[in-house]
Amino acid sequence: MLKRIAIIGPESTGKTTLAQDLANHYSTLWVPEYSREYLAEIQGEYSYDDVLNIAMGQLEKENQLAKQCSEYLFIDTELIINKVWCEYKWKTCHRWILDRLMDHHYDLYLLTDYDLPWEFDPLRENPDTRDELFEIYRNELDDYGFEYRIIRGQGEERLTNAIEFINMLMC
Repeated sequence: MLKRIAIIGPESTGKTTLAQDLANHYSTLWVPEYSREYLAEIQGEYSYDDVLNIAMGQLEKENQLAKQCSEYLFIDTELIINKVWCEYKWKTCHRWILDRLMDHHYDLYLLTDYDLPWEFDPLRENPDTRDELFEIYRNELDDYGFEYRIIRGQGEERLTNAIEFINMLMC
């Protein structure tokens, strides 16, 4: 049975690298962050409604790739990210996102700590609020009662920590 593992956390905390490395380690697939593709396409300021389009596109890509996996699928961001972003930036969230948060199941969340140095990227917006956003994500996971582990460490240590959690909780 397929296990879906979502990787969430503030910007520049190694989510993409971790998703790729875990997929390589477990010889499976990972779902890239759809917002990067979407924002590159619109090439400009994004709106509240764009976040809904991003959420829908992310979930569609995830469901497509899930059909090709049997054991694990690693997801680089998911609906909590979209919910928090809507609420953080616009103080409200689309009903579609809120409804899917409870319906769409993940076996484990890996919450990436902000213990990595900030790396500039033109799509990143919040170098000074990673600690605040980390706590918001942690509170969301707690409020929903989702199973999660915090991933800390530099380089190989970060990957090893994630693998240990996955092996401990999923095997």
